[in-house]
Amino acid sequence: MPDVLVVANQTIGGASLLEAVRSRAHADPDTSFRLVVPMTKPGSGLVIYDEAVREAAQVRVDLAVAFLGREGIHATGEVGDEDPFAATMDAIRDGAVDEVIVSTLPATSSGWLRRDLIERIADASGLPVEHVVTDMAAEHLAFSVTVVVANRTADDERLVARLKEKAAGTHEGNEVFIVVIPQEGGTGNAAAVARARLGNTLDKLRGQGLMASGMIGDPDPYDATMNALQIFTVDDVVISTLPETRSGWLRADLVERVRKAANIEVEHVVAEAPETAATES
Repeated sequence: MPDVLVVANQTIGGASLLEAVRSRAHADPDTSFRLVVPMTKPGSGLVIYDEAVREAAQVRVDLAVAFLGREGIHATGEVGDEDPFAATMDAIRDGAVDEVIVSTLPATSSGWLRRDLIERIADASGLPVEHVVTDMAAEHLAFSVTVVVANRTADDERLVARLKEKAAGTHEGNEVFIVVIPQEGGTGNAAAVARARLGNTLDKLRGQGLMASGMIGDPDPYDATMNALQIFTVDDVVISTLPETRSGWLRADLVERVRKAANIEVEHVVAEAPETAATES
């Protein structure tokens, strides 16, 4: 059984990389793929904290493995060191690898290529290394990506129904959802509460057959949303809130602010929350 190591970050959903993986799988259906996503920070834009970078890498791993699984391609995945060379060599040392595929942005925008990553891996490992160039500005992802921003309403039935409807409307259901749960500031266990809510939401979405992963975000829902849009290649955004009378997010004009800043479609879903539900922070 050939074992292929695939190393990518921003380009992991690109058409060129996926075609290379499909080609290997078609040539030998027993091929096993291991995906490694280094924790590479965006080169510019808003400040992204280390924990968010790690979580974003895990989101990419989760969604890529799920997508390949739907195509009948066996793949596992892991988050690697922030240095792509170290991440690759760690993975090679951890298990049998017959070949390495490294996917990068074009040379004009790839920090990995400026550090001679391909040649260094080939020299250090002695393995065949294929370099796949993925131009994210020109290529379409193999799936549509929706960022879902919600907190107390994250597992609301109206939101879940809307996401199922969106997935059903895409080609072969190739829609992936990245759920962002902003932490509610002011409490010492805010991250734990947000993470538990995220876990429950992902379980519910996956139970409905949806491809979903997610991360907890900045306490400010606007910053949490814009961070996600900086990290990921996104087609649209869905923001879920409580009704206007109980939504702090709506009082802060969150939906309209994101619409003005994002330059992509932003949909607002009002949850059917019980009257006893607390007000959003």
